[in-house]
Amino acid sequence: MDYSNFSFTITFRAAVSKARLGRLSTPHGIVETPAFIFCATKAAIKGATPQMMREENTQIILANTYHLMLQPGSDVVAKMGGLHRFMGWDRPMLTDSGGFQIFSLGHGSVAEEVKGRRQSSRPKSLLKINEEGANFKSYIDGKMHLLTPEKSIQVQRDLGADLIVVLDECTPFHVDKSYTERSMHMSHRWAERSFNEFKKGPSGVQALYGITQGGVYPDLRKISADFVNSMPFFGHAVGGSLGANKNQMAEVVEMAMEPLDPSRPVHLLGIGGISDIFYGVTQGIDTFDCVHPTRLARHGGALIPPSVWEEMGEDPKDREHMNLRNARFREDAEPIDKTCECQTCQTMSRSYLHHLLKAGELLAMQALTVHNVHFMNRLLKGIREALALNRLDDEKKKWIA
Repeated sequence: MDYSNFSFTITFRAAVSKARLGRLSTPHGIVETPAFIFCATKAAIKGATPQMMREENTQIILANTYHLMLQPGSDVVAKMGGLHRFMGWDRPMLTDSGGFQIFSLGHGSVAEEVKGRRQSSRPKSLLKINEEGANFKSYIDGKMHLLTPEKSIQVQRDLGADLIVVLDECTPFHVDKSYTERSMHMSHRWAERSFNEFKKGPSGVQALYGITQGGVYPDLRKISADFVNSMPFFGHAVGGSLGANKNQMAEVVEMAMEPLDPSRPVHLLGIGGISDIFYGVTQGIDTFDCVHPTRLARHGGALIPPSVWEEMGEDPKDREHMNLRNARFREDAEPIDKTCECQTCQTMSRSYLHHLLKAGELLAMQALTVHNVHFMNRLLKGIREALALNRLDDEKKKWIA
């Protein structure tokens, strides 16, 4: 497959793990990896403009195929010149396939099924998944839709992101092995159909990622890795169920990564915890995405390193953020983090942010989003710099208690 205008170069390999530094080149610029991809789900980062994201040194963002095909419609985005022009974002971008949202909304949740939580009050919208594709009802107006592998690629072609993904079925962690295996093989057939549709479009403007499936089963993960390795994808994404807890997730990531072609970039779908990122990096993951940093900001949460808790005289263990809604910050004149150079920490106190949150001011969401975006970019930059010096373990101690 001709992926002209795209390349992935490994520039450094760690001595004691699979961690590596890389340069992911796209028509809209270069992504230094490992990198974090922020979620502009409906073609917008909730709480921050594209200019703010650039000012915080954001390299790459993603948008969601499922939501954009329903509103405003991929044809509208195409007429407006594609997502980059539509949003005013001039750096690299990824779109997912839409499959995860169909699955998760269809099972009555967004991420609970995949991440181990089964209870939700959302109405189920998935009607049927079969060989043809996924039948579902729009959460906007109740209209019926069929998303096939071909349709997913067509929509992503319209959207125009640099990196796009094959359609797959995302199975929950609690289904049995026989279902997981049947689903995996169907996802492989969907991947072949996605690739055949992708070949019909112009070359050099987008690059296609395959997805490795297999749930929590080592033999299935090996079969799926062999399949995606055999296909001429530009990159790979680790998908499907990653288990019911962090320990199982680590095991699944390791078993998924072991047989994958190491020359291609690898993306870990939907994972963004600090400890998860450090572990993923050691396993050779190049990019991560998660809504966590921006969602946390909307609920009053600010990501902080352990040193901030220590300065406050508290135990930082397993505490990655502070909740500025708490009354303790009502008269706290300190910034979120004295060591942070984001605009929020340079200009706003914890007391002021607490006031904004209690008053329901939109500025609070924006200010905390800017901080959390800066935090994640600072974290990944620190990881890249530490890797180059073979000091990743020392860097980890700065971020995880």
